Amino acid sequence: MLLKNKTAVIYGGGGSLGGAVARAFAREGARVFVTGYREESIKKTANDIIAQGGHATYAIVNALEEKEIEEHLAEVQKQTGSVDITFNAIDTRDVQNIALVEMNWSDFESPILTAMKTTFYTATAAARLMIKQGSGVILTITATPAVISYPLVGGFGPACCAIEGFVRNLGTEIGPFGVRVVNLRSAGSPDTKPFLDAIAQDAEKTAKFLKEMTSDTMLKSLPMKDDIANVALFAASPLADKITGVTIDVTCGTTSGFNAKNIVVPFVR
Repeated sequence: MLLKNKTAVIYGGGGSLGGAVARAFAREGARVFVTGYREESIKKTANDIIAQGGHATYAIVNALEEKEIEEHLAEVQKQTGSVDITFNAIDTRDVQNIALVEMNWSDFESPILTAMKTTFYTATAAARLMIKQGSGVILTITATPAVISYPLVGGFGPACCAIEGFVRNLGTEIGPFGVRVVNLRSAGSPDTKPFLDAIAQDAEKTAKFLKEMTSDTMLKSLPMKDDIANVALFAASPLADKITGVTIDVTCGTTSGFNAKNIVVPFVR
């Protein structure tokens, strides 16, 4: 098992992606601490893991409150002896589909402030404990607007850019202590709640949007939540122990191929 006897804390563990990562970690032997602010959803994730023979507990933790984060991590460390992995997948509260020239400041700043506040608090709190241990992995997640100029994404794109910059900087500071920081960049997973909700509201419009997103990738597909979870598992495992301070692109080639989607490549016979 890749994460046998490791302790993993998941922020936003009741969500589609956070839950998928929590289950993947547990499947590979980790003791998973599922956190969030909705008890029903984090309890379900923990119970699902236990039902599959894994080890999980849940706790209500506001990942935007520094004191709550620190107190929870201290309790986890007390119970298990270490905090080996953290993954932050909380909602960034972004407002989209509004042009920047028509957007108000509060809607623009919301995802930026939310993303950086939770990333800073959770990552630095974990880093302080991991530095003393001499090991640990801190994982974050962003999306393609971090590197591609998408219209109508509001402050979400700048928020993703900020997270990726933070990962690089934090990685340089805590790497000498044996602590790794890795970001995952997704193209958006059609089987996560935001997309499923959109399908329920307007199936035709969402299907068209997903088709366009798929067309923008090199592989002509999109990463499912389990694809992201599997890469998170790799990044958290000893298999990736020489990877830090970088973003792993899990976009099916969106980042590199977006502006080349209409190029026809002839086959050499």
